[in-house]
Amino acid sequence: MRLSKIFGRTLREMPAEAETVSHQLLLRAGMIQQVAAGVYAYLPLAWRVLRKIEKIVREEMDSAGGQELLMPVLQPLEMWEESGRDEAFGKSLFVLSDRRDRKLVLGPTHEEVVTELARRNIRSYRDLPLRLYQIQTKFRDEPRPRGGLMRVREFGMKDLYSFDSDEEGLDRSYRTMMQAYKNLYKRCGLTAMMVEADSGAIGGKESHEFMVLAETGEDAIIFCPNCGYAANVEKATAVKPVLDNEPMREPEEVATPGAKTIRDVANLLGIPESRTLKAVFYRADGNLVFVTIRGDLEVNEVKLKNALKVSELRLANEDEVREAGLVAGAASAVGLKGLRIIADDSVTLGRNFVAGANREDTHLRNVNYERDFGADLVTDIALASSGQRCAVCGAELSSTRGVEVGHIFKLGTIFSQRQGALFLDRDGLQKPLVMGCYGIGIGRLLAAAIEQNHDEKGIIWPVPIAPYQAHLCALGVDDEEVGASADRVYEELQEAGIEVLYDDRAESPGVKFNDADLLGMPVRIVVSRRTLKSGCAELRPRSSVDSENVALELVAERLTAVLEGLR
Repeated sequence: MRLSKIFGRTLREMPAEAETVSHQLLLRAGMIQQVAAGVYAYLPLAWRVLRKIEKIVREEMDSAGGQELLMPVLQPLEMWEESGRDEAFGKSLFVLSDRRDRKLVLGPTHEEVVTELARRNIRSYRDLPLRLYQIQTKFRDEPRPRGGLMRVREFGMKDLYSFDSDEEGLDRSYRTMMQAYKNLYKRCGLTAMMVEADSGAIGGKESHEFMVLAETGEDAIIFCPNCGYAANVEKATAVKPVLDNEPMREPEEVATPGAKTIRDVANLLGIPESRTLKAVFYRADGNLVFVTIRGDLEVNEVKLKNALKVSELRLANEDEVREAGLVAGAASAVGLKGLRIIADDSVTLGRNFVAGANREDTHLRNVNYERDFGADLVTDIALASSGQRCAVCGAELSSTRGVEVGHIFKLGTIFSQRQGALFLDRDGLQKPLVMGCYGIGIGRLLAAAIEQNHDEKGIIWPVPIAPYQAHLCALGVDDEEVGASADRVYEELQEAGIEVLYDDRAESPGVKFNDADLLGMPVRIVVSRRTLKSGCAELRPRSSVDSENVALELVAERLTAVLEGLR
């Protein structure tokens, strides 16, 4: 493809609206353009990447026993009401009415539809196992679309659904898909990590995410270098140290003027933060909730939301706290009435804590769970962090960052029971189908590849998913010999089956080199007056500062070898 003909323009300036590295580079490279908030057009270069990713995904899904189909974007709202997920998805569902005032949903996912298809077509255990997948456009009305392709309202997704006769079959399907995912990320040239994850609105009893590791990733990952435990920070657990099991002492008030934070109180009283109890106030589905946790820990809001079984959770504002009679900075569960109290289990791992006295500038020493206060629920709602101990092997945990590019779930019989998707087992008994679902965001994977592979000059595409394998720059195209030699190299590369982007524009070397670095094809080839003096072209991998001169007639052969070495 000649760059002079390609649709889309590169930008010199950093787009003001772009926050993430991938968003900045995709806009600057002329690969995507925003049409509306969270809605993007993929221009030809980005579309080539998507098609290559889709090809790899299809091949791996087919190898894992998947059968491709295509399900509709429009779904009856009744399906979502039947499954109960209309409330779980809430305002993120795009709902519309047809001309007969029937409510329809723009599908954010397809569990309901595929379960209905299974209900109509699966009759007995002989039809199982079954794995169905599609690559389809999804719609979610994100409250804050951001990060370019990271969080959007319209996106392409591969979703596969497995149907088995029992839990053992589901385990086999789950392991098969785990391996298929590992294979496809490797084939895309990406470094990915599988981590335990929260199931969210999809539901199910177990799920894992696949993270493309990147320093700029929006997700925090907690992992153990010793035993391999890894989890999204939303799901991660860690050992909470048990404090000295000292004898209980009687509560006593202590003045804490001006001490509003845990740090302030701990410093004033000369105690570690682990000897304090923190109070945090939330609105859960509109109701005020009081949360208490040991002072050296932070609340994990995903764990809290799951523990409360609510669809909406947010921090209470100052007015809501004041109206409830709570004293911010000096509140505790001691003597508290009329509010639901949720406690992290860390409050049981020590004695004689310092907690608020529910009066301004006053705290209580020697506060103990059960004796001095209780809770409606005690569970793990703490945020795990690096430096804590692994709950599996006891080694020190580490952290890294990544971009979620895949999520797999063990759904079990949640959907099949609700929608009556039954089959006859070997004994002739009707049982619900046992399901799993497995998703990959195609556009997000494209963005994640850039987050993992870039430098200060631009994108560095992995060879398997690069728009083109090589970027041919002709310097001084007005020179007849340069133009003819570059044209000949271009034709020979195409004849050799190599995908090449040919910069045939009448631009300066600086502009051409900057664009080549920005667009990020795996290898740059330069033909110029200087290289032609020795009958050569210059080859340089995008990921390297080293270049080599190659005889014009050997460029295709040498480029093939270089590309193979980069895979």
